This record gives sequence, C-alpha cells and structure tokens, in this order.
Amino acid sequence: MPKKSRLKAILGARCPRCRQGKMFVYPFSTVQKFSDMHAHCPTCELRFEVEPGFFIGAMYVSYAMSLMIFAAVSAAVYLLFKNPDFYYYMIAIPLMVLILFPFMYRYSRVLFLHGFGGISYEGNERSSPLKL
Repeated sequence: MPKKSRLKAILGARCPRCRQGKMFVYPFSTVQKFSDMHAHCPTCELRFEVEPGFFIGAMYVSYAMSLMIFAAVSAAVYLLFKNPDFYYYMIAIPLMVLILFPFMYRYSRVLFLHGFGGISYEGNERSSPLKL
C-alpha cells in the first residue's frame, strides 16, 4: 500500500501512526456528536490520548485558531461595512467562533496529536499492533 501523506491524514482526521483509522466516531456532518472520539485507532489500536489530560494542550491550538478567526472576521467586517461601529464586530466575531466551534474542536485535537503526540508513521510494516 502506498504511503499516505501526513496532510491527507490531518485533513481526514486520521490516526498519526497508520494514517487510516478515523479519530472520531461520527462524521463531521453529525453536529450533535462532533466531540465523540475513539479511544483507540480502529485500524492499528493506537491509544489516542497519549497520557491522561493530553488533549488539554489542544486548547492552545484552538486558541490560535480563534485568533485567526478573530483577525479574518475583523478584516472582513471592516472591509465590507467600511469601518462600522464596534457592535458589528461584537456580533460577527463571537457568531463565527460559535459556528466554527465543532471544526476548531476537532482539528485542534487532530493537529495537537499529529504535532505533539510523538507518534511516527509506521504504515503496514508492523507485525502486531502496539497499545500505548
């Protein structure tokens, strides 16, 4: 099987070790259950929560995403409404953060696990799955 790219694994919310198993139980379209995450990879049985409280660090990634949304929405409101009153910003920014919250929640965890989990890609070269 050809090697899957890390970018495709991140965009598809896949396991960082095998890059095939889904990290989340339900698809992104199931908004009511967007936070339900597998404890282990369905393909290689990697434990996603590397240590207790591991995903608390994903809050920093989520914070960075919120800052990017803040900047983008502020610029859009400024350009679209020609420097409007302050309350336009106070409505638009929290509304966009609220709408994008499921996306930020999922991808902050995905990015944090891929970037700081210390898990390297192994493909199909392992003979038996390791449980961490």
